[in-house]
Amino acid sequence: MGALELTANAFNLFSIGLAGRNNLHTWWTGICGCLLFGWLFFDTRLYADVTLQVFFVASGVLGWIRWRRVGGDAEPQRGVQRTAARAWFVMVVSAIVCAGLYGLLLQRWTDAVMPYADSIVLTFSVLGQLLLVARRVESWWCWIVVNTVAIPLYASRELYLTAGLYVGFWVNAWIALGHWRKLAAAT
Repeated sequence: MGALELTANAFNLFSIGLAGRNNLHTWWTGICGCLLFGWLFFDTRLYADVTLQVFFVASGVLGWIRWRRVGGDAEPQRGVQRTAARAWFVMVVSAIVCAGLYGLLLQRWTDAVMPYADSIVLTFSVLGQLLLVARRVESWWCWIVVNTVAIPLYASRELYLTAGLYVGFWVNAWIALGHWRKLAAAT
């Protein structure tokens, strides 16, 4: 464990905790953490995770802008909704198909380790992030999947602190799911 991994984890721990509480400051802290994680994952040859961090930085900017316009800290529960069942099904199937295709691409064209697990983390993180930006309850189901796959993936690369952080993210996702369900029911 180096200073880079420690700093990336600290920023992301704070950001994810804020996201579970539907707090606007999740976005700038997440941007900082994702920039650091991108560097770390490049060094450990988890290329789908590098791609993911680039996406997280861009969506972090979008989320920050969008959440400031829709409630922000003044009305943090505003806007939390559920996704229609049919749309949710299509999103999940699309994420699975994309994970398979991206895993195949990584397997054939790079020296990536565990390309399919890495791709599941990528695709469900993209879906989860888009749903988080839109303040959809289902985002937390995506994060549960991501964290379940990421924990052994990061441990396999000897990123034990990061794997431990994802255990915390896994617990946070379950807590946030319950909290966001209540927020959606109240609106």
